[in-house]
Amino acid sequence: MKFAPASLVALAALVPMLVAAPAAAQPVREPKSMMLDLSTELLIDAESAKALVRENIPARVWALYPEGKWTFLSQVEGGMTREGICVVTARVVLLPRTGTVRAVLWRPEKAATAFDAKPGATAEQCRSLAREKLKEATAAVVSALVKT
Repeated sequence: MKFAPASLVALAALVPMLVAAPAAAQPVREPKSMMLDLSTELLIDAESAKALVRENIPARVWALYPEGKWTFLSQVEGGMTREGICVVTARVVLLPRTGTVRAVLWRPEKAATAFDAKPGATAEQCRSLAREKLKEATAAVVSALVKT
């Protein structure tokens, strides 16, 4: 069987793709720990929010609600009003994950919300208030999950 030079060039171009295809098709393993954050970046960035929630969750919670089966979602919303009032709402929710693909399900096991308003606050004071309210919401969820 004879091949034309053009078809050999086409085959040569396909070989690297065929060799790389099985490696690309492998699913990427997500880390066992998965914290979600849907916060307003002006108040707190996602990594800081995740770290704050994680450091305020004791080992006893992780023993009862393993990270491979449960996920904590944090959300901080708000900001400054036109009148110069800092308004902050922080929410923390414990969500289950599916067994096979470990997708997060919106079936909250526990949830807590903390909110506050501070007139005449600066932007930095508003960010500080957001961190405090996130700690408060996390503490409320933790106290609902385990007895201290």
